[in-house]
Amino acid sequence: MSAKKQSLNGDQLLAVLAALANPHRLRIIAALVSGGRNYVSQLARELGISRPLLHLHLQKLEDAGLVVSQMELSHDGKALNYFEPSSFLIELSPASIAEMAKTLQVPNEQ
Repeated sequence: MSAKKQSLNGDQLLAVLAALANPHRLRIIAALVSGGRNYVSQLARELGISRPLLHLHLQKLEDAGLVVSQMELSHDGKALNYFEPSSFLIELSPASIAEMAKTLQVPNEQ
């Protein structure tokens, strides 16, 4: 899977950086990259965290566009939601951050 460079606006950049600013979420992406796509129960066992906590982190990663999910039926008819990393490449420089900052819709907090 080759990564494609994403053009982000300021709010999207904040979402991506917030999603990556958590050690659990970094480990989730690492596990999906090294082990391939996986479903919540198996991934939770591998990472040693609860399914509800994992689901919360996966949702944050999916909202930021860093992972994608697909619902599939198992051999015994159970619905399994498989997750895998999306293909992304984000390059940051002072100039690109300045451009993205111009598009921020989030109010300026003081």
